[in-house]
Amino acid sequence: MIFVLMLLTLLAGTVIPIQTSINTRLRQYTQSAFYASTVSFFTGTCVLAIIIILSQPQYFSLNIFNSYTLDYRWIIGGLMGVIFLTGNLLLLPRIGASLTVITTLSGQMMMGVIIDTFGLFQMPVQTITVLKIVGFFILILGILLMNYQPKSAVDTRQKNVIWMLIGIMFGFAPPIQTAVNSSLGQLTHSSLFAAFVSFLVGTFTLMLLTLIVHRRFKIITHHDTYGPLRIWHFIGGPLGVLFVTTNIIVAPLLGITITLIIVMLGQIVMGLCIDHFGWMGMTKRSIDRQRLLGLLCIITAIILIQFH
Repeated sequence: MIFVLMLLTLLAGTVIPIQTSINTRLRQYTQSAFYASTVSFFTGTCVLAIIIILSQPQYFSLNIFNSYTLDYRWIIGGLMGVIFLTGNLLLLPRIGASLTVITTLSGQMMMGVIIDTFGLFQMPVQTITVLKIVGFFILILGILLMNYQPKSAVDTRQKNVIWMLIGIMFGFAPPIQTAVNSSLGQLTHSSLFAAFVSFLVGTFTLMLLTLIVHRRFKIITHHDTYGPLRIWHFIGGPLGVLFVTTNIIVAPLLGITITLIIVMLGQIVMGLCIDHFGWMGMTKRSIDRQRLLGLLCIITAIILIQFH
């Protein structure tokens, strides 16, 4: 039973790079990262709404809202989701799937430690340890190994470093989102409803951004390079719901630490596979010994940082 749960968690981790790749392709038809993210959030919101109507219909009654006090927890989670999803869409075409995963995961771990150390967003305080510090140094080494290029590619490397730093900042969003949504889930007594609120806020935020930036909602049905728009271009949102729901189910059974480690490993492995095989039209970036060594360093860093 434990093995099955761990396998499901690993599969859930692989969802994020796939979701990012699908949304990146959808962006070719919307011609806007904001609009592609809007579609993803909207489909995810609809899926969650259906699940809640079938399992917890009382959460859509007007009376239940009268019993809650509105505060930052109802807004911040959705905004952080917008930052992370749209940030991934900007990063993936520029540095590839694996580096997008690595840099954002680095940001996630950094912000996670900050939240734990200072007890931000009403989270329990957890002191920083020597193992965490060692883990961060190994993490930096792993990122350098994953991104090292020969001197003939200096310009590309410099661009990658800039985008990697941006990726780390985008990675700050998920831990904040998780902490805030966790607090909202405790307030509403439903993790699914907290996720729905997060998706709903994200959808309206992205719709507003799309109107401000592009002043239109336009999606083409045929692309000169990628052909006709297909149904699978719209499954990024439901995949995000699958990821969230799986974590909600598995985390209480395996524990937060083990769940987070397995999820991160799934993201890294899938990111490397997408790069190596060029799945979903992504540019191929072969896996060599150096990148495998970098992957080993990052896995080691994750274990050291999370086991405290």
